[in-house]
Amino acid sequence: MGFKCGIVGLPNVGKSTLFNALTKTAAAQAANYPFCTIEPNVGEVAVPDPRLDRIAEIAGSAEIVPTRITFVDIAGLVRGASKGEGLGNQFLANIREVDAIVHVLRCFEDEDITHVEGGVDPLRDAEIIETELMLADLESLEKRLPMLEKKAATGDKEARADLDVIMPALELLREGRPARLADVGEERLPRFRRLQLLTAKPVLYVCNVDEDSLPEGNEWVNEVRAKAAAENARVVVIAAALEEQLAQLDEEEQTEYLESVGLEEPGLNRLIREGYALLDLITFFTAGPKEARAWTVRRGATAPEAAGVIHTDFQRGFIRAEVIAYEDYVAYGGEAGAREAGKLRQEGKDYIVQDGDVMHFRFNV
Repeated sequence: MGFKCGIVGLPNVGKSTLFNALTKTAAAQAANYPFCTIEPNVGEVAVPDPRLDRIAEIAGSAEIVPTRITFVDIAGLVRGASKGEGLGNQFLANIREVDAIVHVLRCFEDEDITHVEGGVDPLRDAEIIETELMLADLESLEKRLPMLEKKAATGDKEARADLDVIMPALELLREGRPARLADVGEERLPRFRRLQLLTAKPVLYVCNVDEDSLPEGNEWVNEVRAKAAAENARVVVIAAALEEQLAQLDEEEQTEYLESVGLEEPGLNRLIREGYALLDLITFFTAGPKEARAWTVRRGATAPEAAGVIHTDFQRGFIRAEVIAYEDYVAYGGEAGAREAGKLRQEGKDYIVQDGDVMHFRFNV
């Protein structure tokens, strides 16, 4: 299981350039005019994880299969999107289908690249998009409210339960604050998520800077960091133009280029790590002579749920999981050594998968 991130931003902030860099394609047209991305472009990238390479080396795997992330480059949004301005209706429909929002903010000056709002101001840009999303959520909930209140008054328990998650979100939205700040309690989260609110999705702010502002950023980035801290959101600093150049180089050339600008790794790696943290995802591995493969599950997933990511039959007929921690797998030279050292564990249906687990599932269907 991977996850789907929607890349959003005002026109000409660099989101399509970032998409091109991330997916190593030119699928998204990065032109200097609004709405150059008319349809959402979808690309998948492998998640870089040096642990997978080490496992494959130890297991003598013929093939390495990393887990993957889907990125969706969503058409640029402008003021009035919640009322259908520009490509508003399409934008809102596309963003409902993603798991998290990667919000690209322009944090650089360039006279050759026009800004739809007339100048660089990432906090204003963030507010424009968030306001449109909040207005769309507000309209959606207020349409549902009268019917739910009517049903709840008759003793309808489902309606009452829905109101219990809608009202905290409505209160925030009416105050001009995103629904993700609503405190609905752990047990009500599944019901809250079913509301499909745009502003309930986790947000990663990507500060698109010029090369001179790497790696720490600039004053605009500091403003975004302060905003993110107040919202419990996350921030990553990337020079999208540089990333697009990096995407065209081989590994050795990439290393030399990164060293020349004082970076240790491409922005893609940092973006993926932040995305994982944002959605609370972890990776487990399977390994054998044919292939070593990485799989993604949400933190807290049980062994049968992890098995189901590989195949539904594995989950349905789950018997047990044979588990080796990554550190033990490496330290004892693979499955045989770990087994001999007593580091291979037999785990049942209640086992909670840990990041880095090397797993083998026993099942019967």
